[in-house]
Order: sequence, then C-alpha cells, then structure tokens
Amino acid sequence: MLDSLIRFVRDQYHTDEFIPLHAPVFRGRERELVVDTIDSTFVSSVGAYVDRFEKDMAAFTASPRAVAVMNGTAALHIALKLADVVPGDLVVTQSLTFVATCNAIAYCSAEPLFVDVDRHTLGLSPTALDAWLSEHALIDDRGDCRTRVGHRRIRACLPMHTFGHPVELDALIAVCERWHLVLVEDAAESLGSYYKGRHTGNFGRIGVLSFNGNKIMTTGGGGMLLTDEVIGKRAKHLTTTAKIPHPYEFVHDEVGYNYRMPNLNAALGCAQLEQLPAFLESKRVLAERYIEFFKGSDLQPIVEPEGCHSNYWLNGVICQDGAQRDALLKSTNDAGVMTRPIWALMTRLPLYTNALRGPLDNAEWLEARVVNLPSSVLPAGA
Repeated sequence: MLDSLIRFVRDQYHTDEFIPLHAPVFRGRERELVVDTIDSTFVSSVGAYVDRFEKDMAAFTASPRAVAVMNGTAALHIALKLADVVPGDLVVTQSLTFVATCNAIAYCSAEPLFVDVDRHTLGLSPTALDAWLSEHALIDDRGDCRTRVGHRRIRACLPMHTFGHPVELDALIAVCERWHLVLVEDAAESLGSYYKGRHTGNFGRIGVLSFNGNKIMTTGGGGMLLTDEVIGKRAKHLTTTAKIPHPYEFVHDEVGYNYRMPNLNAALGCAQLEQLPAFLESKRVLAERYIEFFKGSDLQPIVEPEGCHSNYWLNGVICQDGAQRDALLKSTNDAGVMTRPIWALMTRLPLYTNALRGPLDNAEWLEARVVNLPSSVLPAGA
C-alpha cells in the first residue's frame, strides 16, 4: 500500500524529485505586480495594493470589511483584543491546533482553556464545550461567564477550521450565545471554505485568515481580519500604530501595533487572489483523487463535513493506530514524498501544560493517527 501511495503522489505531480507538503504556485501576474510596486517606490506600509487587496478579499469572502496585516498571528492578536480579551481572562480553544492560536491568547496576557474536538471536523466540539461549561461555569450578575472555582472570566471562544474543514458553526454559535462568549474564528487555513454556503470567518465577531507561504495562496507573510465596518475601522487604526490621519504631524492616540501589511506583499496577494478560484478547483480535484485512491483501504481519508464546502488545504488520512502512522511517515519521507503528522497537542507543550482543560479523548485519538499528504496545487494539465 505504501509503495503504491508514493507512486500515486508522484503521478499527480509528474515528478520523481522531492515533493513538498504544500508549495506556493506563481503562474499569474505576481512578477508584474511586484515589479510595479518596486517601480512605484511604495514598497512598505503605504501603497495602492494594500487597499486593493483588502477590497478584493472582502468581495471574495463576502465580508463587510477586510483588514490586511503582517501575518495571521498578528491578526489573531488584534482579533482577541477587539473581542475585549484582557489580562487574566480565559479563552476557549482546541488543543489540536497550530501553536499560533494559543500564542495569540498569551499575547493578551490571557490563558487558553482547552476543550475537545469532533472527529468529523477535527475542530472545536460544541458538545464538549457545552458539557464543560455546564459543569464548571456560571453566568454572574454582570452577564459574564466565569469559572465556578476561582471566578475567572471566560471571555471568548476561538475555534480553528482545521486543514480548511469548517467546525460545527451553528451549534457552536448557540453555545457561545448561551454562555455569553465572543466567537472569534481562526480561519487561517480555510480561505475558500464555506459552511452552509457562507464563507468561514464571517460567523463570529471577527475571523482571521493567513497568507503564509504554505497556505492556499500567499503574500509571503500576511494575514487578514474579516469583520464588520465598525470593528474593521478600529482594527485598521490599531494595526497602523494608532496614528491619527494628518498631512504632516505624528499624533497617536493610544498604544497601537505596527502590524501593517507592506504594499509589496499586498501586490503579491492581489496576483494570487486572481488565481484563487483555479487553485481551489485544482485542490478539490486532488482531494477527490485521494479519496478514490483510498477506497477499500485501511487508511481513512479526511473529507469535508456534511453541509460544508472545504478548500482541502491539506489532505490527510486517519491511520488505524500510531504504528501504522509511523510506518507511513517513515516510508514516504524516506522516498522523498513529504508527509507530516498532525500537531502535538498544545497541552503537551511546556508553555501550556498547566492550562485548564476538559477531557481531550478525540484530540488524543486524532493526534496518534492523522497524517497529512502532499497537497500543493496540481501542475498545469495534471
């Protein structure tokens, strides 16, 4: 099976050379727009491409406002600040995630509260969240959600749409409303994914995208906040050093952040966004081929949840056990076909070992079994 998988992957990418997990593709006007930025001399935080990229991304995601920043982690940090997360607060999130999700919470001097994921979405479980809150939390006289022991405020809920697969948003929204939690979506991996016809990142107070080099489209490094006009205006102010517009004076009215996306990166993003529909189509073709390949095998391909349209950013399989997972990882990587295990649980990292948590049975089960497969956009004509 493993030899046939290696051959299958090589057939998709038409090469016997090393195959990365997810590489960027530059087939459009990237060079033209980047050179235009260089020629204009506006390569830093001021330039027409930043405004254009924000408007084009807002249109693509059908979001009222999009605000570009330097990376996805910066976007998460600002999103949590705009959700009024303050030092000492708890933020509900999943332990099965990339570390940036939790680091952004720490930037606010808050702490993560880990609940389990659902196996069919790999994302935060509304059922697990409601169960933990029902046993350990209450709503105080001011309407805040607090822990029964210690009376710590639980301010926000930060799910991640793992590998581009949306979480159970309807049920999660209902739990957040019942427990007075602000929903912030970590949609870093889900550009081009839809939950019941609506783009991810548009369900909470704020959603966050990432354009890192390994994402479905890239600006080299970059992120985006999706939100409404009022919060978007505030986000733009905070991420541009809280500077009051003036023809020549330097006036800053609060502590701001130099999180601006450079015009050079935005130009790359504009060119990539022009190709995004084709990228998404290619990745669905690849996902369908993987699903067909694994039919009848003891490796279970990860598929989009019912009612969702996933971008299939990273394809993956669920192995029967850790031994099979390790054999798959060794065989493919030894053959020059990059595969990777899912992240180690955040609760295993020394910085989050002592965080509050509920049972993490599903997260632990997936951690021991999930392997990601090469998922780059297919070569032209493949």
